[in-house]
Amino acid sequence: MELPVASDGVDLAAYRPRVPLSVPNGKETPVRFNESGYYHCYGDRNSVASHGSVAQTGYETLDTPPHYDFYANSEAWGRRRRFRPSLYQLYANPGDDSRPPMYEETTGEQMEGGDSSEEDEDRQKDPPPEPTRFGWVQGVMIRCMLNIWGVILYLRLPWITAQAGIGLTWVIILLSSLITGITGLSTSAIATNGKVKGGGTYFLISRSLGPELGGSIGLIFAFANAVAVAMHTVGFAETVTDLMRENGAVMVDRTNDIRIIGIITVTCLLGISMAGMAWESKAQILFFLVIMVSFASYIVGTIIPASPQKQAKGFFSYKADIFAANFVPCWRGPEGSFFGMFSIFFPSATGILAGANISGDLKNPTVAIPRGTLMAIFWTTISYLIISATIGSCVVRDASGILNDTLSSSSSSETCVGTACQYGWDFSECIKNSTCTYGISNFYQSMGMVSAFAPLITAGIFGATLSSALACLVSAPKVFQCLCKDKLYPLIGFFGKGYGKNDEPLRAYLLTYIIAACFILIAELNTIAPIISNFFLCSYSLINFSCFHASITNSPGWRPSFRFYSKWLSLLGAVCCVVIMFLLTWWAALIAFGVVFFLLGYTLYKKLVGLNNVEDHVKNYRPQCLVLTGPPSSRPALVDLVSCFTKSLSLMMCGNVIIASPSPTAVEKVSSDSHVTWLNQRKVKSFYRGVVATELRSGVSMLLQGAGLGRIKPNVLLMGFKTDWCSDTPQAAHNYIGILNDAFDLQYGVCMLRIREGLDISQPSQAHVNQGFDGAPDSINTTSAPASSVSIDPAPQPSTVFQKKQGKKTIDIYWLSDDGGLTLLLPYLLTRRKRWARCKVRVFVGGDTDKKEEQKEEVLALIKKFRLGFHDVEVLPDIYQNPQPGNVHQFENMVGRFRLDTNPKLDSDSGPPRQQEEPWMITDQDLERNKAKTHRQIRLNEVLQDYSREAALIVITMPVGRRGVCPSTLFLAWLDFLSRDLRPPVLLVRGNQENVLTFYCQ
Repeated sequence: MELPVASDGVDLAAYRPRVPLSVPNGKETPVRFNESGYYHCYGDRNSVASHGSVAQTGYETLDTPPHYDFYANSEAWGRRRRFRPSLYQLYANPGDDSRPPMYEETTGEQMEGGDSSEEDEDRQKDPPPEPTRFGWVQGVMIRCMLNIWGVILYLRLPWITAQAGIGLTWVIILLSSLITGITGLSTSAIATNGKVKGGGTYFLISRSLGPELGGSIGLIFAFANAVAVAMHTVGFAETVTDLMRENGAVMVDRTNDIRIIGIITVTCLLGISMAGMAWESKAQILFFLVIMVSFASYIVGTIIPASPQKQAKGFFSYKADIFAANFVPCWRGPEGSFFGMFSIFFPSATGILAGANISGDLKNPTVAIPRGTLMAIFWTTISYLIISATIGSCVVRDASGILNDTLSSSSSSETCVGTACQYGWDFSECIKNSTCTYGISNFYQSMGMVSAFAPLITAGIFGATLSSALACLVSAPKVFQCLCKDKLYPLIGFFGKGYGKNDEPLRAYLLTYIIAACFILIAELNTIAPIISNFFLCSYSLINFSCFHASITNSPGWRPSFRFYSKWLSLLGAVCCVVIMFLLTWWAALIAFGVVFFLLGYTLYKKLVGLNNVEDHVKNYRPQCLVLTGPPSSRPALVDLVSCFTKSLSLMMCGNVIIASPSPTAVEKVSSDSHVTWLNQRKVKSFYRGVVATELRSGVSMLLQGAGLGRIKPNVLLMGFKTDWCSDTPQAAHNYIGILNDAFDLQYGVCMLRIREGLDISQPSQAHVNQGFDGAPDSINTTSAPASSVSIDPAPQPSTVFQKKQGKKTIDIYWLSDDGGLTLLLPYLLTRRKRWARCKVRVFVGGDTDKKEEQKEEVLALIKKFRLGFHDVEVLPDIYQNPQPGNVHQFENMVGRFRLDTNPKLDSDSGPPRQQEEPWMITDQDLERNKAKTHRQIRLNEVLQDYSREAALIVITMPVGRRGVCPSTLFLAWLDFLSRDLRPPVLLVRGNQENVLTFYCQ
């Protein structure tokens, strides 16, 4: 492949990336593009594939600008997915036998070149059909409302109103809605903590917050749903039994009739579920319309004047006296108490997780789940309040249903008992004998009696109970299947097996059926409802606590896009749920929490003993930092900056290397307690680790490999920049870059800090010189000065720029190459600290002038998916301009000391002696083939001077020098010139090319 001539007038515009960021129709003609992002012309991978044997050379690089494909879990239609190069592929010697991955935008070509088959062309003519996605109304609000409205609304709300009175019933409704509302906020935060492909609430919580809490929630939530199947089925059976009794049809007795009908119903529902029947949105809307019509029938019925038949049953339309009498409580029976009524009503407020359970089927879960869930809670609460107030204003507590029980002229009104006496009815006898069969205290079907057309209420009951029962019967096995597949607990894996193309958990269906059938045999709604209340309260308590825990621990992976939640409100919700559980049934609450703590303890123990087998996951990533400070007191600025990343968040370890032969004196000095004392006085939460080694690089290698405990070990190396590399020995510069290579070999991310006033305060400072790196030739320690020259005194606590409040300055991120996201994550962690919180984050990327706005929107969309809160993106075509000749001349003077004039022909015959004896020396060939990369670093420094002169901090992706192609001194010159003469601190960052950010929830 022909490359641009690397002359003095080299044009960097020839090296800009030409790869399209998106291919809308999949039929764009392939073009040649620069895969390096700016370094050097690399050509279309189709060309590379077709030539096959073309090897990587120093002219070529795989370092690429940020791209959506690097973080996506699926391919976009019309092109093959691109993959980020590994760290080894970026810096390894091109002589090594390692092929880079393919980065090709394809429409018809195959991976290895040539034309694609006709079958592939036919397959890509039309995009695949988009799956059905629901909005917030249809997908969340209606679905949640259908699950919230259920048997309690129709069959027990009038009775609860009679027991507690309208006033306390409103308190019960509002208290229930407060708990579900807070839980809805917590669920919204959890559900928007990343892009969700699918899975229920357990899946969201376990993937977002860990299996310890997720496992407990999942098991309890699955059991609660299984019992809820029984509750809704018993409500349906109770209605059918009452209808049969009205028509004189009785099988055994009322209790056994409910059992028989309930078992038959749940068996039919099981058959429907196992057959794979799915409730589509039209069916949901149909149920919703039936319920709304039943509500309308009820409201109309309250307005219509009461007939004698209805008056005999206690209905007199709206009367102030009835409202006043029913406003105060009248407790009756064993359940007659506030918390007794609350335990029966609370299941009617559940069902708020229905929207989150289908989050993968929503158009925009971030908007749909919070809006739909909270609106469902609001409207169902309003409906409960209205029904409670209207039924309590129209129907008396006790009535006989006998038309002859009128207040005759012969009977005395003084002896008449009850509110109905004022309207010409005398129900005194049944009231005194407690034999009244009607009235809201006795007749569960009071809503049907009041309505304009009673069969509509019956239809509403059937629709609400059957849809809720079926929804619970489907959700419980799905949640349990996910729990089984995670293998958190023993002996339950049997139930996780799926069947068919939809992976239906038939065994879990049977288990849910057995649990539901056992509770159906109770045949008493007032007994089943409190059981469900306890388990749902326990589930909601854990959900709220999970949200609080994730917020209070400051996990980097906790970045919900839903902002209208409070960790303290979530904690309040969790505490309220626990308190109410104990007030309802203290022994049941003890059992529930005993089960939770047992499951939590088991999971934590299993995780601890199996820690070595736990794979790292991007969702749980935290920057665990090994900081090469030398004695920590010698470089306080480096300590302070890293502390901002790691305080109360992750591991920080200060590393010190003493250059000496192993001896008791050296070991005592490197292990001195004064280092830890200094860190404690500075209120920095950090470990300290010192080693004795004969040379710096071997000592750092010890730290890189030996620091940490098991899986708790550093993954990011932070060090200061060696500003004295030009005056120090070439071997020192070579070893310094060798430390970077060692860190890369061990899959560390690497950060390098440079500040104008220098890092090392152990010696008198000079302008633009970091004395910590200006040692004598026999002491090239970049992490510790010679033992004799370092005064280790824990008392002085000098102030640094990183301890000051930064105000409204900017943090400028130059995200020029994709390293997995570490370049973005570290500034995000900074902004969570008070002293950096007011800083505005600006993200700069390279781009083309003619596509500037388009590229800006694409990068903004990508960053938005990470939920970092960065909104200011600027595309810089300037970085493709040629640097100023004067700056190029300065760079040449900088590396002049390390130049080695060689004859290329002799080198090719005898082998380059510099690679064997002086690998840091730079030949003309090295300069020539790295010229475009060199000019880019020079130009980037000019851009930094123009755009970031007043920034609080500059964070820029560190370039990578290819080993064996870019000499260590040339690479160090790149880093030096890139970060020179800048007033703000400069942090060069290079991740290990593995994702540390994700826009997925799992």
